[in-house]
Amino acid sequence: MRGRWELSDAHWQLIEPILRPKRRSDGRGRPWQDTRAVLNGILWVLGTGAQWRELPKKYPPYQTWPPPFPAVGAGRCGKASWNASCMSWRRSCRREGNCNWRRLSSTPPSRGQKRGLAVGPTKRGKGTKVIALADDHSLPLAVSIESASPHESQLVEGVLGHSFLDCLPKRLIGDKAYDSDRLDRDLAERYGIEMIAPHRGMRRTPTQDGRPLRRYRRRWRVERRFAWLHHFRRLVIRWEYHVENFLGMVRLGCMQILLRYLFRS
Repeated sequence: MRGRWELSDAHWQLIEPILRPKRRSDGRGRPWQDTRAVLNGILWVLGTGAQWRELPKKYPPYQTWPPPFPAVGAGRCGKASWNASCMSWRRSCRREGNCNWRRLSSTPPSRGQKRGLAVGPTKRGKGTKVIALADDHSLPLAVSIESASPHESQLVEGVLGHSFLDCLPKRLIGDKAYDSDRLDRDLAERYGIEMIAPHRGMRRTPTQDGRPLRRYRRRWRVERRFAWLHHFRRLVIRWEYHVENFLGMVRLGCMQILLRYLFRS
């Protein structure tokens, strides 16, 4: 019986060609564990937030997992699985003629280990920000990890570089943190993107009327995406020291959301 966090046969058929292990030509080295069982073990840790040593016995012992598993290479595993689900979603967008993704947001800093890269101080302590773009269905279409210190308006171009669709959105919707003249100008000149965000209280001269701001009422969809991600307990608090491993865990969570939508009944 398939567990809650495990991949279905349809999900595995999509991901398996990318995660297929490459054996040494001379046949030397430790025998490979079952790749699907290893990935299901990683997803179990991602979903439950448990420690690696608490893996159930039905999964291979994590000490015997070869690279790119487990924690030291979860980033590579997450990137490969994320790329597979993204390619399937891209084909779905082309088939349906839909590449409308425009919600922009960031989560509050994830706290845990106070060491490693992409950890910065804030008023409430040290942490890491997760910046994400989502479409009208709350599906994650771009995600990046940054330090908690920089302001959100300085991180928009970085998350645009992590997008996988062929077309950029015509507009982005964000909260008051993205109300910046510099950001509006840079996005319009470099990417041809209109930034829609309500004005902060200190602004005296409005830069946009109420008509574009009507779209801001649908911004809750990106917040729903973060609520879905927090179902994976490993993402609520950052426990990974290396930023690429934490990003890999975030990508695995996004992969699960995309796969459940693509293979919805």
